[in-house]
Amino acid sequence: MSTVTIDHAELVMTKGFAVVPHALSREHAAELRAALAALVVAQRAAADELTAVDDYMVHNPMILDPRFLDLLENPAIVSALDAFLGPTSILYAYTSSSMPSGGSNYSRRVHVDSPRVIPDYMTNLGVIVALDDFTDDNGATYFLPGSFERTDPPSQEEFFDGAERVYPQRGDLIVFNARTWHYGGVNTTSDDRHAVTLNACRAYMRQRFDYPRMIGNELGSTLSPTLRRILGFDVRVPTSLEEYYLPEDQRLYKANQG
Repeated sequence: MSTVTIDHAELVMTKGFAVVPHALSREHAAELRAALAALVVAQRAAADELTAVDDYMVHNPMILDPRFLDLLENPAIVSALDAFLGPTSILYAYTSSSMPSGGSNYSRRVHVDSPRVIPDYMTNLGVIVALDDFTDDNGATYFLPGSFERTDPPSQEEFFDGAERVYPQRGDLIVFNARTWHYGGVNTTSDDRHAVTLNACRAYMRQRFDYPRMIGNELGSTLSPTLRRILGFDVRVPTSLEEYYLPEDQRLYKANQG
């Protein structure tokens, strides 16, 4: 298994993205692919007016299948978060990135995954975990190199004039500055193409969901320190003065969290 190297870091800091190979074994990635495919089927079967807009987008898979909780401790993923956002960084969002057979998904537009630009300072990191090989035919993602500090969206013409298509293999990661402009392709094959995407942020920022409350203290107390940190257990907000004044070893929040 690999971790983020100096070469990967240089690519992310200059181009905005890099492929980290062999983060998962192909066998492990295939197991997760089957699990994710089952979650997609279940969500589509239960879709209503609220969830239909997110067709093929499963939010928070780690709540639905513990294998996606374990994935957050993958050494390559942890090393990416630590390298670019520091050792107190937390999970902002966690979704599937499944590309349906004969179609596309919510990513088929020129977009970024973070709204803010702070020069020379990354607030959010994206990590795409490829559970299938990405190809031209199944909708491999396009990235516009060096575009992470521009606030104006490039036109489609400008974007595709300079964009690079990225081809991770099953078990690889795409690690990218979440401000890098990118675009999902179209899957013209007869099979769905599966991946999951993490968005991590600085410890002082808010998460999309209250993951500690979703997971609960009973399960949370059994998790490793690294997993608790990533899920946001170290940066919870006290709900009363009693919680605020607890002894340090009993507090819901830890000191020095960025």
